[in-house]
Amino acid sequence: MANLRSPRFHFWCAFQFLVLFQTKVLCYQYKVGDLDAWGVPTSANPLVYAKWSKYNAFKLGDSLLFLYPPSQDSVIQVTKQSFDSCNTTDPILYMNNGNSLFNITTNGNFYFTSGESGHCQKKQKLHINVGNVSADSPSYGPGVLPETAPSYPTVFGSIPQPPSSSTPSLSFSVIIGAIIGSAICAIINGLM
Repeated sequence: MANLRSPRFHFWCAFQFLVLFQTKVLCYQYKVGDLDAWGVPTSANPLVYAKWSKYNAFKLGDSLLFLYPPSQDSVIQVTKQSFDSCNTTDPILYMNNGNSLFNITTNGNFYFTSGESGHCQKKQKLHINVGNVSADSPSYGPGVLPETAPSYPTVFGSIPQPPSSSTPSLSFSVIIGAIIGSAICAIINGLM
């Protein structure tokens, strides 16, 4: 019979508990620009947003947090054509509260710029790619929207469902962890 007060028994039970309830972070909130926040880039770092987006790997469920003074700036989501030409007249999404959150709910390319006049021309714009989709595949927000009739989705979007292929692997790893943990506890209990 195992000694339930043994430190060895407590260690292995704790180990089994940790293995059984292992979790993964499935999403991340990115602060756009990191320390630079959302604003007109400085002359010392004019490509801050282009570099920042290349440095990060975005996936479904992640979100972008744009921080800026609401009286001085805003964020708009635009099409690729509007992004390239700095056309801010017909945005897909307009955010102006200074603490704007954009949830990534679909794979594709997303284009953002400042809604303030002249800021886009000064490189205050951001392009992100989610899911390694080619730059020619537009994605406009919570759902893929037609270019001729943009709608204005909510800032928070819907909660994305995990891909069906990841669910079996996560439950499989929990089952394997539970089996291994139980086997280790059984071995330890047999040795005590």
